[in-house]
Amino acid sequence: MPGRDNLLSHHKTNFHYTGGAIVQMHSDNEQTWYLISKEDTAAALETDLNTGLTQEEAARRLERYGPNELEAQRGRTIWEMLLDQFKEVLVLMLIGAAVVSGLVGEVEDSLIILLIVVLNAILGVVQESKAENSLAALRQLSAPIATVIRDGKVQHIPARELVPGDVILLEAGANIPADARLVEAVNLRCEEAALTGESVPVEKSTAPLQDAEAGLGDRVNMVFSGTTAVYGRGKAVVVGTGMKTEIGKIASMIQKASQEPTPLQIKLGELGKTLGIVALGLVVVVFLLGIVRGEPAFEMFMTAISLAVAAIPEGLPAIVTIVLALGVQRMAKRRAIIRKLPAVETLGTATVIASDKTGTLTQNEMTVTRVYVNGQMLQVTGQGYEPVGQFRSQNGEVLEDPLQDDHLNVLLHGFALANDAKLDAGDNRYGIIGDPTEGALVVLAAKAGLTFQENEHGDYPRVGEIPFDSRRKRMTTFHKLNGAGRLSGIDVINSGYVSFCKGAPDVLLSLCTRIYSGGKIRPLTDADRQRLLEVNGSMGQQALRVLGLAMRQWDAIPEDISPETVESDMIFVGFAGMIDPPRPEVKDAVREAKEAGIRTVMVTGDHKLTATAIAKDLGILESDAQLVISGPELEKMSDGELDEVIERVRVFARVSPEHKMRIVEALKRKDHVVAVTGDGVNDAPALKGADIGAAMGITGTDVAKEASEMVLADDNFATIVAAVAEGRTIYDNIRKAIYYLLSCNVGEILAIFVTIMLGWGRPLTAIQILWINLVTDGFPALALGVEPAEAGVMRHKPRRLKESIFAGGMGARIIFYGCLIGLLGVAAYYLGIREGLSVSAARTMSFATLAFAQLFQALNARSSESLFRVGLFSNRYMIAAIAASASLQLLVMLVPFLQGVFEVTPLDAAHWDVVIGLALVPVVVGEIQKLVVKTSRLR
Repeated sequence: MPGRDNLLSHHKTNFHYTGGAIVQMHSDNEQTWYLISKEDTAAALETDLNTGLTQEEAARRLERYGPNELEAQRGRTIWEMLLDQFKEVLVLMLIGAAVVSGLVGEVEDSLIILLIVVLNAILGVVQESKAENSLAALRQLSAPIATVIRDGKVQHIPARELVPGDVILLEAGANIPADARLVEAVNLRCEEAALTGESVPVEKSTAPLQDAEAGLGDRVNMVFSGTTAVYGRGKAVVVGTGMKTEIGKIASMIQKASQEPTPLQIKLGELGKTLGIVALGLVVVVFLLGIVRGEPAFEMFMTAISLAVAAIPEGLPAIVTIVLALGVQRMAKRRAIIRKLPAVETLGTATVIASDKTGTLTQNEMTVTRVYVNGQMLQVTGQGYEPVGQFRSQNGEVLEDPLQDDHLNVLLHGFALANDAKLDAGDNRYGIIGDPTEGALVVLAAKAGLTFQENEHGDYPRVGEIPFDSRRKRMTTFHKLNGAGRLSGIDVINSGYVSFCKGAPDVLLSLCTRIYSGGKIRPLTDADRQRLLEVNGSMGQQALRVLGLAMRQWDAIPEDISPETVESDMIFVGFAGMIDPPRPEVKDAVREAKEAGIRTVMVTGDHKLTATAIAKDLGILESDAQLVISGPELEKMSDGELDEVIERVRVFARVSPEHKMRIVEALKRKDHVVAVTGDGVNDAPALKGADIGAAMGITGTDVAKEASEMVLADDNFATIVAAVAEGRTIYDNIRKAIYYLLSCNVGEILAIFVTIMLGWGRPLTAIQILWINLVTDGFPALALGVEPAEAGVMRHKPRRLKESIFAGGMGARIIFYGCLIGLLGVAAYYLGIREGLSVSAARTMSFATLAFAQLFQALNARSSESLFRVGLFSNRYMIAAIAASASLQLLVMLVPFLQGVFEVTPLDAAHWDVVIGLALVPVVVGEIQKLVVKTSRLR
């Protein structure tokens, strides 16, 4: 066997074996196995194409280069997940507040705060672990078993044990276990959509290529890990395993991508910093003001610390986590697995959804949609065949049922018989075994009740064939006409045998001299030929892949079954046009996204013409001002040139994973929040680099799922748009909770600040402040987190990424209603003092007024619409929360033991009337304010 040194001198190139792959290197460091012969490949890898490696050599290479599997990123431990929960600014501030509270003697309050922090952390860890476990159930090895030749024997071994130099055998339906150079290919076609985005299987060959710049989809003498052989058979030499495969290179790109904080994390971090400054300022100002007014120093210190704690909504982290967790549960019921809690909210900010075409926007199933026969076009639907205009028989009669026509029956028989695909009856639906294009033709015939299996063993057994090859662009099968000696009762075909030839229309027409038209076989004229070529061109302009069918009758099978002998003087029958059709729900989802101000961009490896047709059909491409850019065109653009046109591009076709990364980065430079959907390996880098990635759970590859924040278990693109609505609702509800908590806390702060400034003393004790802050606020805030979506949540533009969490007037409303609630507390305290009540009784009135006013404020915070329009009982959790909080407040005020703990005194009916009357003011004011706003908008 020639050594590598001899081969090096022969080719004047450098062969380099590294990390599981011997690669021929040029100056650009690309693998170029596709440029050299199979003999040179075997020599470079020191293997024998007939006997393969020995077991001993394979074991040595496995030891040296490692198993044939992707390097999995180390999962985070429970402790790491738990530690991450304590990195938020708000959580750290709460821990500090708990420590201070404990140091000043408020141990119970300190424990309550710490309990909330710990529960929040545990909930976050549980949800993240649940999501990871759900995803783990979807993971499967793409090629667990490989067929290999070792020691001259065919063996089946675990795919992870493959090494460079192994000789593997491939057959239809086999997963490709590693990157390999083909040395034999017999009608071999591979489905590479997961890697290249090309939905049509690629025909393989063994000859060296001449184009050193050939892309993955054009390297026809190579097979790639993660793809599938769908037709024929082959033999190949493994040249790359594990991370040195094309799929491994993409996985490596993913692992290098960095994670950015989500918009919600950014906003809560900003809020935490702001509240921290406010809390520190309050401690100093209130304490100094109390001392100046003659209040006891220790009591003022306690009050100041309590106010500092009150300024921080300690329930907010728990509320945010719970709201997100509930959103995850709702999405799980809709078949969407959220891997990280903030992912749903992030999707709610999306301004662009960049989606792969194959399997995401389309069904990843080639389907015949047009049939042309006897000079007439038929549309093929899920229910059958519909004529485009009137459909006439060979006698000129209008037929209501096209299946009554002999021409169509001949076409269906021919496509069903000249076919190697089979229908596979599954539990809930039929599947296809074999080439997808041939499968589409089998389904076409099955819609008319004609199945290949029945005819193969029935009246039309196959007695000969000429297989398809790319040079001829056609295949021919011979069938014996048993029974009546004719085809399905069609008198025009009455010989003992018939051959059917299907293939490229232009090639087929050049081999035909006759045509089956008008109920008879007649000569094919130049006018006929020109018209048929025009029909073929028209179908092609609709992005249809067109196949033609021709036939020939035989009294006996010719002795020489060769293309030159039998594929001539044929009778043209008709065309079938097929396409990978859009998912039926996607068009509505694209329209809904547009109404929500979200742009859908198709990013695909498929051809420009096909991508354009699908994009127009789905409403993604709507005007001439919108652009379609191909991968080669994108390659020639600088980043600056791409930035200039990116806002107008709706379709990117024939792109590579590197191109997709550039597209995502360009969109993000324009301040877009980019969501990427996809299912293939080629989608993974963009899934990881985007703000949020959504991978398909059924057709999605493991690499794509690992790269995503969300996995759609039903592969339904429409679920993405539903997730946008869910994300917007979640963010709205979190803002409502923040609005409610801060307006209440501002009220408490203002009440104490005003009374001390006026020299009236403190209207609340430290324990009363903490009680209101920790208990009375908590349940209603949680109930706001599950508030139903506002009407029209998907009829407004996404909020800006840098938009303040207080945008839309929320900051002003917090101040207004905070002042209103605070002044109501001051009013209750003042009325109590004026009536000669004790300071304790006056504080009790203020305590009760502030607590119940905050509960009624929760009703205000539910919606920008009137409470009567929204419905008082439309959120039953809110009613339960108010009832629970009110009950707790009444227990504190009515149970003698608790009255002593919280320093309250019993109130008579008159004082309760004052408390309830003041507490209802926020709801009344809120309804008036909403009515005024609505009236002004109507004007």
